[in-house]
Amino acid sequence: MNLMITRSFPPSIGGMQNLMWGLANELAKIDILKVFADFELNHNDFDEKVSFTIERVGGFKIFRKYRKAYLVNEYIKSNKNIKNIFSDHWKSLELIKTSKKKICLIHSKEINHDIDSKINKRVLSVLNNVHLVIANSEFTKNLAIEKGVKPELINVINPGVNPVKDLDKNYLDKAEDLMLNKSPRIITVSRFDKRKNHEKVIMAIRNLKQIYPNIIYVCIGYGEEEEKLKKLSKELMVQDQVLFLNNINQDLKNALVSKSNIFVMPSVINKKSVEGFGIAFVEAAQYGVPSIGGKDGGASDAIIHEKTGLICNGNSLDEIYSSISKLLENKSYIEFGKYAKENSIKFLWSNIIEKYKRIL
Repeated sequence: MNLMITRSFPPSIGGMQNLMWGLANELAKIDILKVFADFELNHNDFDEKVSFTIERVGGFKIFRKYRKAYLVNEYIKSNKNIKNIFSDHWKSLELIKTSKKKICLIHSKEINHDIDSKINKRVLSVLNNVHLVIANSEFTKNLAIEKGVKPELINVINPGVNPVKDLDKNYLDKAEDLMLNKSPRIITVSRFDKRKNHEKVIMAIRNLKQIYPNIIYVCIGYGEEEEKLKKLSKELMVQDQVLFLNNINQDLKNALVSKSNIFVMPSVINKKSVEGFGIAFVEAAQYGVPSIGGKDGGASDAIIHEKTGLICNGNSLDEIYSSISKLLENKSYIEFGKYAKENSIKFLWSNIIEKYKRIL
């Protein structure tokens, strides 16, 4: 059997949650799986529908880590047939005492600490004592090596996605209504934080508006930068071109992506926060939508430059503007989108899990 220890799991929403959920589903097809996950409100309905066992651990966050470690360690002692222990984060393994095979996924931000700092030493004490480290991109692998993780422990396996379902006409019509039949259509689906770089995209929209007066930029997400970005769009007089949406369901979100021409997320490094991969690029590609990503981080694992999209310097407004312009010119996004959709197949979980099987 396999064991999974995770701090991020549905019904909570997010990229990490989707990653661990996808991996759990695939592992459960191979062998018996038990998941130790953090308590979530309304988890009972969710947990009853899955094909594996989930044990939720609640309590105050400061104590939860210790309680979960105790429960996991006791479970390992009483179950001799555990083959592999998967974790979403080095902290999930910090207190786990076992000689069983431990596999830790790394994503970039959580390992990006100053060399020889106290927290860097904690990270290395865990990662250099597991059997396998799974990096979500070549960028994250190189970052881990730079920070002191043993290179021979690291394998790169990109996050996976599930096949897309046919979109309901009602959601497609709703997406069309929200976009007000405007064109061309740019979209970003992400948290509103500085790393995602919405600010420079909005600045580029101001210039693109001169050439494409009916352009629309759809921003789906939530976060602390939202009000600041809304204020910026008004200051630049593009409030009619920039549409902010949150609290929408997954079906409508997918419909909006499918109705867009370009997915844009030219991420930058903000303090120690960096884009380790960018699963949103792959999700857009599944609908035939090419992406523009930033050169800082792991976007180049998800985007083939000049084929499925473009990689640009997210710190350069000129590069963001010219990248969007290049894809819009002569509707080049159609050809790029075709290749993006073809390339997205390699990220399907049914293909990604085969990479896990080869190294276990």
